[in-house]
Amino acid sequence: MTTASTPKGERRRQALVVAAAQLLAEGGFDAVRHRAVAERAGLPLASTTYYFSSLDDLVSAAVEYESRQELAAGRERLAELAEQPRSTDAVIELMLDLLLGAGSRDRGAEPVLLRYERLVGSPRRPYLAPLMRELTAELHDLLAEIFARSGMAVSRERLSELVMLVDGAVVNALIESDPDPRSAARRMLRAQLG
Repeated sequence: MTTASTPKGERRRQALVVAAAQLLAEGGFDAVRHRAVAERAGLPLASTTYYFSSLDDLVSAAVEYESRQELAAGRERLAELAEQPRSTDAVIELMLDLLLGAGSRDRGAEPVLLRYERLVGSPRRPYLAPLMRELTAELHDLLAEIFARSGMAVSRERLSELVMLVDGAVVNALIESDPDPRSAARRMLRAQLG
């Protein structure tokens, strides 16, 4: 048994992943550095290279952790949504949480901008491509289930169109320095689903 596979080792590894995910959400890919992650986790610098073979490995773990946390939160909200009467607004808000992040509800453009910078920057990191495809497929599955359980079943093609419309509305809002890109996306979805 190696130190990394002991309960203490797993806790340390997880602390590094959580710290890296926080830094990623706050400052994008450039914020995830060995020293910054170790300091945020309260662990020695050497722990980042002990538990992760490379910075790319650590970034991948952070992206996966953050995305899986958001998917889990979306699944919990889906269970709550299924118990309530059908509401287009509730579906729209859940979709926006999943596409833009829950931080977009009340923190304005900055968390949305950081999220889109990460999404657009991920193709420059080929090691992320398989993970991004997997996570995108899971996200689309969850979105399809949200619509289906809300009595608003949409085809996969229509779902892709809705996601692209949100992306277009958000990017346009960011270009125009709109302080609330979520509102632009909300208006677009209401026009499409209303």
